[in-house]
Amino acid sequence: MSQLLKTLMLAVCALSVLPAAAQEKINLSIATGGTGGVYYPLGGGMAAVLSKKVPGMQATAEVTGGSVANLQLIGTGKPYIALTQADAAIDAYNGVGKFQGTKIPVRAMMMLYTNLMHAVTVEGTGINTINDLKGKRVSTGSPGSATEVFAFRVLEAAGLDPKKDIRGERLGVSESVNAIKDKKIDAFFFVVGLPTSAVTDLASTPGTKIKFIDHANLLPAMVKKSGNIYIADVIPKSTYAGMDKDNQATAVANLLVANANMSEQTVYNIVKTVFDKRPDLIAVHKTATDITLERQKPEASPVPWHPGAVKYFKEKGLKF
Repeated sequence: MSQLLKTLMLAVCALSVLPAAAQEKINLSIATGGTGGVYYPLGGGMAAVLSKKVPGMQATAEVTGGSVANLQLIGTGKPYIALTQADAAIDAYNGVGKFQGTKIPVRAMMMLYTNLMHAVTVEGTGINTINDLKGKRVSTGSPGSATEVFAFRVLEAAGLDPKKDIRGERLGVSESVNAIKDKKIDAFFFVVGLPTSAVTDLASTPGTKIKFIDHANLLPAMVKKSGNIYIADVIPKSTYAGMDKDNQATAVANLLVANANMSEQTVYNIVKTVFDKRPDLIAVHKTATDITLERQKPEASPVPWHPGAVKYFKEKGLKF
């Protein structure tokens, strides 16, 4: 065998044992949400670390309507990962609600952080409870958002028909804040991690006294209808300027998800990089402090886990 042939064979063998990540080229889109929430900046932070640290990967954060729209993008089978609430994810997996008749092959990659429902009004509207929203002008979130799904369930738990008992608007959080400043609406819902810039802006507006509507008392009715995906939680009074007391709210988990067709190696690389570079994400938004290995449990997701995520968590000694 000639020396040249030996050299060529050694080169081929060397290439064959390169990590899959080094050989794979992927343009990844991260479906996030509106610019006024947490999904977009957090997704942007993820895109930056994945593009920098995963060989062959170029990731971009994409502005979307929110969880429902994100899961529909996952359903296309294109190279998307998405941030989504657990309630929207289970509806997509089962093909119900906003996904009626179309089951999405969604798989969990990691549990992120908890989203709290912000039921927001201002002083002078006469609104003190969810039931006081009857007949009022209320934004229930943008079309394609998990806020809309969640808000309807809060209203229904209070015995209100979201389509008949309120004068509904379907606005994103930034639009909702502007509308309430201009007295075009009386209240709005937005489900998000703490804090969120748009609500901070409203709370800091001169001449405006923000007011949060307690609704944790509605949790039993919500759980009875939709299952244990919702929990009681608190928005501390220190979160936003002008809060007089802690807000007794409801909450739901956020997940990072992918289509079942995404390769095990790609998902493994993404999950590993997010955990390895967690300090970089915390620098982007403090909600990333909640992205911990301790929160990764089989029961943390209502949809099946992706094998690539399971591989990583098992390597870290977690029981999956």
